[in-house]
Amino acid sequence: MAEQFLTLMADLDEESQQIMTGWYSKLQEAGFRGTQTPDLPYHISLATFPLDQEDAVVQKMKKIAAEFTAFPVLISHIGIFPGGKVLFGAPEKDEKLISLHVAFEKDTKEHPWTPHATILIDEPETVCEAVPVLVRSFYPFVGKLTRLHLCAFWPTREIAAVELSGEK
Repeated sequence: MAEQFLTLMADLDEESQQIMTGWYSKLQEAGFRGTQTPDLPYHISLATFPLDQEDAVVQKMKKIAAEFTAFPVLISHIGIFPGGKVLFGAPEKDEKLISLHVAFEKDTKEHPWTPHATILIDEPETVCEAVPVLVRSFYPFVGKLTRLHLCAFWPTREIAAVELSGEK
């Protein structure tokens, strides 16, 4: 299958990776696997773009990463998207997170935006069965968004990653 779109993500820090990996490990112990993309760090998707905008998005990503510093996010709750196929941990929308999204939003057609970190993608029945397992291990925590990361999907192709290093 040929690549279909680009996704710009804000990756969570290593401590957050460990916490969320722990949640997923509990799901695996209970027999859940999902079809989510393996080997990508836990992240909050910020925007999608057409494939033909790759060079422009990489340049904009570098510019924005130089403006924003790494910042905390409160992963406060879990959710399921309409259709029931995606189970996620969700951050509180705050000024900093919204500002980072808006820095790219003008170039996309995504509305509304729901910040989230995917934990499991599967059929709705399976996702619903996984909820009680996740609820037993889930707890809110303050993580940190540390870098921007651009990938093409499907298949997954990692294009660029830039640390948030600015002042905002």
